[in-house]
Amino acid sequence: AFFWLVSLLLSSLIWFIAVKASDPRDQPLQKGLLIFGVMFSVLLQEAFRFLYYKLLRKAIEGLVALSEDGCSPISIEQMAYVAGVGFGLMSGAFSMINLLADALGPGTVGIHGDSQLYFLTSAFMTMVLIFLHTFWGILFFHGCEHRRWWEITAVVVMHLAVSGSTFCNPLYVGSLVPSYLLMAAAAAWAYLLSGGSAQNLRRFLLCK
Repeated sequence: AFFWLVSLLLSSLIWFIAVKASDPRDQPLQKGLLIFGVMFSVLLQEAFRFLYYKLLRKAIEGLVALSEDGCSPISIEQMAYVAGVGFGLMSGAFSMINLLADALGPGTVGIHGDSQLYFLTSAFMTMVLIFLHTFWGILFFHGCEHRRWWEITAVVVMHLAVSGSTFCNPLYVGSLVPSYLLMAAAAAWAYLLSGGSAQNLRRFLLCK
């Protein structure tokens, strides 16, 4: 969570400087800066995810050196899951804080003809990002651990695609549907990389 907060702080600082140094009356430029800020924030988040992996790898090596049996008490797969959850929860928390700040009244959603589903779709978008960060953490760490750089690239591309799809709003179908499809694909991929199988899933669903 701390690493995600640091990445957000740095990306916010860069975007703030860019906005202050530009003409606020130039709407196309301001929109371009917003797109740049979002894409830069995504890349910075993934860079900090990699730095966090390197830090955890050093920590595991230290734990192995100190342990009596030469084994780490926690696996890199468990750390990947926890790291993904931490990234996701902080991302979701800040999304909801921004949403609640916009909701300070008085007012009525959609009074000027806009969609009345703004808060509902924002909640669904926050939920999918929390799950995606969890799955991305597993995929990203697996790619780093096994030197599969295409897995890391896939995570970055998916993150950019989901963040970029939000620019389709207020056409919420254009952001929610692709995001949930990517979440399903990332979930299945992370499940398989974690050692899951169709047989295990069947046993789980049948409570065996």
